[in-house]
Amino acid sequence: MIYCDRMAAGVEPGSEGTVIFFPEGAFGPTNNCIGIADLMRRRGWRVVFIAEESFEGTFVEKGFEERLMRLGPAPEQEEDAGQFWKDFIRETAPVFRKPTIEQLEGFIVPTFEALVDGARYVDERLTEIIEEVRPDVIVEDNVVSFPALPASGVPWVRIVSCNPAEVKDPEVPPTFSGYPIADRSGWEQFRAEYARVIRPLYESFNEFCRERGAPPLPPLELMHDSPDLDLWLYPAAVDYVRFEPLAGIWHNLESCVRGTDGPWQIPEELATGELAERPLVYLSLGSLGSGDVELMRKLIGELADAPYRVIVSMGPQHAELELAPNMAGAEFLPQVSLLPEVDLIVTHGGNNTITEGLHFGKPMVVLPLFWDQYDNAQRIDETGFGRRLDTYGHEGPELIGAIDELLADHALAERLASVSAHLRGVRGTERAAELIATLG
Repeated sequence: MIYCDRMAAGVEPGSEGTVIFFPEGAFGPTNNCIGIADLMRRRGWRVVFIAEESFEGTFVEKGFEERLMRLGPAPEQEEDAGQFWKDFIRETAPVFRKPTIEQLEGFIVPTFEALVDGARYVDERLTEIIEEVRPDVIVEDNVVSFPALPASGVPWVRIVSCNPAEVKDPEVPPTFSGYPIADRSGWEQFRAEYARVIRPLYESFNEFCRERGAPPLPPLELMHDSPDLDLWLYPAAVDYVRFEPLAGIWHNLESCVRGTDGPWQIPEELATGELAERPLVYLSLGSLGSGDVELMRKLIGELADAPYRVIVSMGPQHAELELAPNMAGAEFLPQVSLLPEVDLIVTHGGNNTITEGLHFGKPMVVLPLFWDQYDNAQRIDETGFGRRLDTYGHEGPELIGAIDELLADHALAERLASVSAHLRGVRGTERAAELIATLG
């Protein structure tokens, strides 16, 4: 395995202990864990990532050990990283045009079912990995439980890298709803529908967890809280006021920005000439949302004649997209490196982009697609740090108007600068590494 600069720095690999990181097979939680793991490695920890086979090499390239597993039978053809979820999102994308309460049965439950199927399939393999690696601590960032972890007897950490409405509270809108704080008229109906559609899956998965030696799941939850350490990351400026504050072994990192992205510079064609004077807008729908070619083409068309320069994260279907003269982009971009250079973000509302956007003090237009993106979009809108638009139903002038309004708001720019200064000071990634190390 590759250990990067640890030996050169005189830090013996594993001198502080061994930690396993097990993020969900998507780029958001994976990048979050990489940032924490990088710090722990530099401080002498042996770091091992549990990864889906489609991610093979991703962590080795960054200097970590890997242990590979599958969440289902092997495909006939080689997969791209996270290919299962790219295919799943593409097939279920028509549901995203429906109200969130209708998405519960059409998207949320099928997604949870797929995740639970994976947890069942991989449990024996996870047990093998834990017995082989013999970690001092296990860190996971998932939205369903993997019973091999709490059944192992090893101290473990839960990271909530989705919107914190995932951790239920009567004063917090129902998760996945995107409902406002100020209007609670639909909350109970949404919660009742969620309970109805999730109960059969909950009951069968709870039984499986107990059979595999894990504790019972909390009522109607598909994820255990850790008895050792629970972390969430959501800037206090947009976090919820709870009836029952998260305390004790719960800690809010606020932001957790990795330091492993490569450098980035504004492409020359946008950095010179007449275009150089225009505001710089970053368009990203995430690794999954960008796979909706029709939506990406719509947004590119709306921004093609706008008075901005646009950096486009083109995603897995990049070959099917044609950028306008005021644009540049690539399949993947080092988001953390480019965000300081942009003036505004147009985003799907993934938790990483939301927290990183606030970390760097950028206003946002949020176009939610699925999962907690509706909750993030609503929080950004109702706290005044950006605008939430109808992803599929908005018209081009509405998007341009929202961008113009946010760019011209000097009071907002001052608020964002203050939030950014605070988040840079809380050292979320360092704090996570320090808290995890206390369990070893």
